[in-house]
Amino acid sequence: MARRNNQSPKGPSQRQLRAGELVRHALVAILTREELRDPDLDGQLISVTEVRPSPDLRVAKVYVAPLGRGDSAKLAAGLNRCAGFLRGRLGREIEMKFTPELHFHPDNSFDTASHVDDLLNRPQVKRDLDAEDGDDS
Repeated sequence: MARRNNQSPKGPSQRQLRAGELVRHALVAILTREELRDPDLDGQLISVTEVRPSPDLRVAKVYVAPLGRGDSAKLAAGLNRCAGFLRGRLGREIEMKFTPELHFHPDNSFDTASHVDDLLNRPQVKRDLDAEDGDDS
């Protein structure tokens, strides 16, 4: 009998997506209400961009970015130090069989998007893109 592969090439299931959004909304509410005592988090506005739960929903990767200026790696490190406290608060906020273990990671997608935008706005690239538009007409 063939064994089932735990890694689905299709992506996350509907259950994982729903649980991820539930956890994300609850974390945003907790982070706006609570005062976290960590020097890396002092005065930071935090954006929780995505939550990716594991297939069994016991572990969640939480992607965070600072709003405005800030180092997302330091922000993630500070939140990882507060992960136990945040997990306790999360357990009171959400109704799930298990409260997921939280692992915070910096979200660099905004930096990547900004870099791609800068590349597309270079004069050499604009010239090539304009030349391609002229060929289509």
